Parts: sequence; structure tokens; C-alpha cells
Amino acid sequence: MTEVTVEIIKQTTKTALQAHGAADWISEHVADAVATAESVGNRICGLYYLESYCLQLQSGRVNGTAEPIVTSAKAGAVHVDAKMGFAQSAFARGLPVAVEAAQKLGVASLAVGHAHTCTSLGYFTEHIARAGLIGLGLTNASPIVAPPGGKTRVIGTNPIAFSVPDGKGGIAMQFDQSTTTVALGKITMAKAAGERIPECWAIDSKGNPTTDPEAALAGSLVSMGGYKGWGFGLMASFWRPE
Repeated sequence: MTEVTVEIIKQTTKTALQAHGAADWISEHVADAVATAESVGNRICGLYYLESYCLQLQSGRVNGTAEPIVTSAKAGAVHVDAKMGFAQSAFARGLPVAVEAAQKLGVASLAVGHAHTCTSLGYFTEHIARAGLIGLGLTNASPIVAPPGGKTRVIGTNPIAFSVPDGKGGIAMQFDQSTTTVALGKITMAKAAGERIPECWAIDSKGNPTTDPEAALAGSLVSMGGYKGWGFGLMASFWRPE
């Protein structure tokens, strides 16, 4: 039996992305993110997304050959237009510019726009920490979360990630979490497996708690900690580092 190593996962992902139209350098960055997620057991941000990536490359929803444009309208504010391509490759283009700005000024922001889903936000803040800087990441997403007591989707899962360097090129501390009780992928995985979900994860379209993943996907996710998690989700929605 052949052992499935992280390197095999990375190379298989890269090959699949290229076969569906992604440029070599772009597929390298996306494959690295997939392999990194799998290496720490983060299945919903790993190979689970590969089929979706390939289908969206094929349909044209994501541009697999996009050349990101990096600009700095003012000192310390770096912006990357991903041109409807992958977030990972856009981030890779902007990171060196942002790191240089932060080292010179003490702090800098790196905003990536017009990008396809970033999946694991901690992947990006980890790179910042490995460069010797503290990384704080926030991102918004398509509406899937109703406010406490409501039933209409208003904000996304809007994750927050934070990474701290250890001074030796590694990571001293990191967290990466959605502002919902659970990530959306956990519910889609439960649906695919024919499993029920905990009642605290989501509500149905009428605003009632549900253990049916299909009803949850037609309804809304629940914020972690009720109104407190909702507040963090709102913060991520309105974050404008420029």
C-alpha cells in the first residue's frame, strides 16, 4: 500500500488544477494551501475543495491564469486585485510588498479583492508570522448567517485568523476560526455522508433549530456565542484596511 504523503497530495492537487486550466505558478500556491490544510487535519479546507476548484476553473467562475495587480495607494496600505483568480496566488504576489512595508513602518495592511474563496484563512496569517510579523486576518463571505433571533441571511461565516511568530521562522501561536458555531463545509460534509448535525449548528428557513443538514443549507448558520459571535462577524464584514 502506498503511503499518501503531504507531497503526494500537493502534486496531485497541482496536476488536477493544471488539467483544468490553472497556470503552473498559480496551481503551485493553491496546491500548497490544500496540502497544508490536509497536513493538520483540516479536511474541509483540503482535498474536499479540489473538485469544486476544478469545476469552477472549467466553468470560468475562477480565472486560473489571472495575473494579480499589486498597488499601494499610500504607505503601509497594500492592495491586490486578484482579477477573479485564486486568493492564494494573489496573496503570494502581495505578501513581499506588505512585509517590506511593515518592516519599514512598523505596521501594514494587505487587502486582497476580487478573489475566489480563500478556504483556510490561517494559511495566510501563518505566512505572515513565518516572515517574523504578527498576522491578523479577516475576510467576509457570501451571506449564510442570520442574526440572533432572525431567519434571514445577512452576513457570511466571516472567519478571523491570528498568527504569532516564534522568532525562529516558525509559529508560536495561531488560531483560525469562522465566526459561526461551525464552518459551512461541516454541514455539506454531513449532508454528503447522510448524517444529522447538532441542533446548535444551524436553523431552518423558518428560524427553527434543525439537525437536518439539508434544512440547514436552506436556512442559516448560527453565530458562535450568539450575539457576541454575530458582532465579530459584522466586524469582519465591514473591515476596510485601506
